[in-house]
Amino acid sequence: MEFSIATLLSNFQDEKLVAPKVLEKKLGCQDSVSLEKLQIALDALEKAGILVKERGRYRRVHEEDVVEAKLRCSSKGFCFAIQDTEGADDIYIRESHLSTAWNGDRVLVKVIKEGSRRRSPEGQVQLILERVNPSVLARVKQTDRGYRAVPLDDRLLFELSLQPHEQNLENSLEHLVHVEVLRYPLGQNPPIGKVARVLGTDAEAAADTDIVCCKHDLRREFPEAVLQAVESLPNQVRKTDLKSRLDLRHLLTLTLESAEGEENVTVENAFTLEKTASGQWQLGIHISDVASYITPNSPIDQEAKKRGTAVFLGETLLPLVPETLQERCSLVPGEDRLTISVLLTLGEDGQLVEYEIQPGVIQVDRQLSYEEAQTLLGEEKPTKKLAPVVEMLHHLFFILSPSVKAARQQRGSFELNIEDNPYPYKDEGRVGAIAVSPSIPARSLSTELTVLANQVVANHLQALSLPVIYCVQSAPDPAELQDLIKLGNNLQLDLQLENEEEVRPQDYQQFTQLFTKSPVSKVLTYLLQSTLKPVLYSSKPGSHFGLALDTGYTRITSPLRRYADLFVQRLLHAMFEKGRDRRTVRAKERVNLRHSSAKGQINWNVLPPDIQQEEFESQLSVLIPFLNDREKVAMDAEVDLDGLKKAEQMKARTGDVFTGLITGVQSYGFFVEIEDLLVEGLVHVSSLKDDWYEYRSRHSCLVGRKNRTAYRLGDRVEVQVKSVDYYRQQIDLVTVGGGSEARNEDLEE
Repeated sequence: MEFSIATLLSNFQDEKLVAPKVLEKKLGCQDSVSLEKLQIALDALEKAGILVKERGRYRRVHEEDVVEAKLRCSSKGFCFAIQDTEGADDIYIRESHLSTAWNGDRVLVKVIKEGSRRRSPEGQVQLILERVNPSVLARVKQTDRGYRAVPLDDRLLFELSLQPHEQNLENSLEHLVHVEVLRYPLGQNPPIGKVARVLGTDAEAAADTDIVCCKHDLRREFPEAVLQAVESLPNQVRKTDLKSRLDLRHLLTLTLESAEGEENVTVENAFTLEKTASGQWQLGIHISDVASYITPNSPIDQEAKKRGTAVFLGETLLPLVPETLQERCSLVPGEDRLTISVLLTLGEDGQLVEYEIQPGVIQVDRQLSYEEAQTLLGEEKPTKKLAPVVEMLHHLFFILSPSVKAARQQRGSFELNIEDNPYPYKDEGRVGAIAVSPSIPARSLSTELTVLANQVVANHLQALSLPVIYCVQSAPDPAELQDLIKLGNNLQLDLQLENEEEVRPQDYQQFTQLFTKSPVSKVLTYLLQSTLKPVLYSSKPGSHFGLALDTGYTRITSPLRRYADLFVQRLLHAMFEKGRDRRTVRAKERVNLRHSSAKGQINWNVLPPDIQQEEFESQLSVLIPFLNDREKVAMDAEVDLDGLKKAEQMKARTGDVFTGLITGVQSYGFFVEIEDLLVEGLVHVSSLKDDWYEYRSRHSCLVGRKNRTAYRLGDRVEVQVKSVDYYRQQIDLVTVGGGSEARNEDLEE
């Protein structure tokens, strides 16, 4: 198995000695080649002073002035090392101190100069822990030293030497190519690469998905070993699989998925609802039990972990697991399916009374699209066959879901009005807040229920003191909201923060309510969404801004799309199968570990120490930063594709005139959002030929000296598309009309 130095070092905790045999097992080194590589790495780390060898075992040496960080480089040659610890200083790295590290690499940095109030600390790269650029997008050129690949990303400060054998490099000259790195820089020797694919004469001639996949090194195919492992899995649920599972196949079970007419939809969640003897409701949220099919450290698991998350590139999906496995785990009508079932007992007011979390087996009776569900809810006299379905939908969407939503809003949570949400997640997903669509209300109503299930699972595992992957989201920076607040106020919306030093979810709740009164609500919502911090994984419970939760929150509802959800499922299975329900074997009183009644009753370790520490806690230290990186790569790739599509669209409309809203003003020009398309372009100040314009930062506007024309936040302008840089996704605009008359205060410095 391939491993990085970062993965190797993650196995050294608390100055403990670790035997090579333990490392071999944890890293999956079984063949002679991987064993030899492991020994070479250990010898090198020992020589570098990172590890110390004692009695045949190794111990990690920690130095106070050495930190782990990720490099973020500039095209000008300097870099900053960004630490994982929130609030920690960024460390300045000169180009001469990079030690052949590249932008994005994870490194160990030695601090060589302490920081001051105005200057960042300075450091040098001591060790490259993990390379994140196994391939690059580049243009091929010919020099007197042979063929070279010049990366398109100007933050990659190197050229690769191309191997001429087995490649017709003449046909690649001055073309855009995808280059695989065969060898990283070694001493004074440059990196060596191989042209894997010629994409086109330039970026515009290449397919946008090819550019994005190559640029972000996204895996499009699965290794043969993974496909073979999937084929060896059982095709259907066996009798042995049902042992110790709650049989829920007798309940009316529905799924709600995406748009009508879509084929091959992966269905991870299903719903049941029944009246209890006490007159309350038991809502079942059933999640496909993917963990039962994927064995830890198996080829399928290793590949899923490398991917981290599914990536949504328009009509192209880069999945977490092969399609065959998705089909076997997908909750489809008429087939027995294994689930993790979260059973919530709710009162008529939607308040949670009690819950239990069980391994279950279900059979879906009916799969509905959101549109079909809404149509059925509108029928006054459904057929006898559909009557139970309509009744269940009625209680779900008119009674329970609104009550759960009201409780969420009561604590300050908000939702974003997003008509075209590209993500299939049933929770807050990449958006970081619940997205609602006026045309498809059923989607957001089902989201309310799955978010509640996630919340319940997090609270339960936290109460049992088990190691969870929590989802946390920091509050936005007040400074980043100032332009939006000014924009809203210029549009007569009276946006303001209750506390100027701290942003609260209630502020966003108020903003979104005010946006509904504006004719440009779509633009304002888009800008507000951009101010949200990403949802990050953490080993410690923390606040989630978008959901207004101060206690821990996790996700379990998308195990076919997110590796973190799969990890949480494994933790639940460990609790089901190996959890200790009493303090000692002599104790008579047992606690139901699967029920809410377990809260406050446990004062012992639920899992055996070797399982909790070795199988779960030891993984989190390396898994969480890695999964956060994979989420960022996925988000960057999705944003990148969206930007390329918009650039392509605007390139075809060069010369066209649009109406737009000024959403940002700087000394060098102003940004205009073309409302109908949600496309942003820049009007550079040099293109304003009718006057000399001066920047007024206090009022966020540009003002003409003579004609007193002002361009300020919220002004509508007519703009013409002047030029488009497709690869950099830069759209240059020129004004045709619009702006406003300068006010007296705009003329003041």
